[in-house]
Amino acid sequence: MPRDREPQLAYSELQYKTHDEEKRRQKAAKIVAVLQHFLGRDDLTGLSALDIGASTGYTVDALATAGATTTGIDIDEPGISFARSRFGDKATFTVADGSAIPAADQSFDIVVFNHIYEHVVDADAVMAEIVRTLRPDGVAYLGFGNKWAVVEPHYRLPFLSWLPEKPADRYVAAFKRADSYYERFRSRRKLITMCRGLRVWDYTYTLIGDAEQFHATDVVPRRLAGMPIGFFRALRPVIPTFIWIGTPGTTQPQGPAVKCPPSAITE
Repeated sequence: MPRDREPQLAYSELQYKTHDEEKRRQKAAKIVAVLQHFLGRDDLTGLSALDIGASTGYTVDALATAGATTTGIDIDEPGISFARSRFGDKATFTVADGSAIPAADQSFDIVVFNHIYEHVVDADAVMAEIVRTLRPDGVAYLGFGNKWAVVEPHYRLPFLSWLPEKPADRYVAAFKRADSYYERFRSRRKLITMCRGLRVWDYTYTLIGDAEQFHATDVVPRRLAGMPIGFFRALRPVIPTFIWIGTPGTTQPQGPAVKCPPSAITE
């Protein structure tokens, strides 16, 4: 069950200014590349886009630079303030909760929900809002962390996300990483259930197979970069991140051939 308490804002205004911009821009470029491949487009001109959990705005900036009319929302007021000061001439930024998106039904061609679900109070409510605000032929970029990843990505502690609430709290406190463990990850099966209302396409192995094309060299550790796709498929139960595209309609990937084509998730 999600906790009632709200997550703590992680950064001060000064810390936003010292973020690793290069890494954030690479992640944003990856998102745009996946969206363009699925849509079979060289840019996003003429489309409307929403980034949920926009924070410092780098993904919003990348979407706007690709041509989309873009809005970023977040409950993180310092992050939104930073984003407005940096990118406010190119996009709109609003302090808002993803479980109550301030937009009419079928407002967006694109919604980005990237590595946010584990932080929110009610991820199912956010997904319902994504389905509500997507146009029938729209697409959602879904970057999801896996509960069964061996190393938890926020605190870098092995098996942290595997633990029940109270033992997880004691674990992070014992290593002086935090007073308690707020994040709540889900298994692949539960993530599929969370995406009900969308037809979902798996781009995880597409990115691994064509990492340069999709600006995804951060997805695979350098020492494993030469391993065959079958090796990574075998690791699916513990793979750290799933990259999916969801659509309310029947749209299929429109992009050019790749080494490992995206596949529809049916299980």
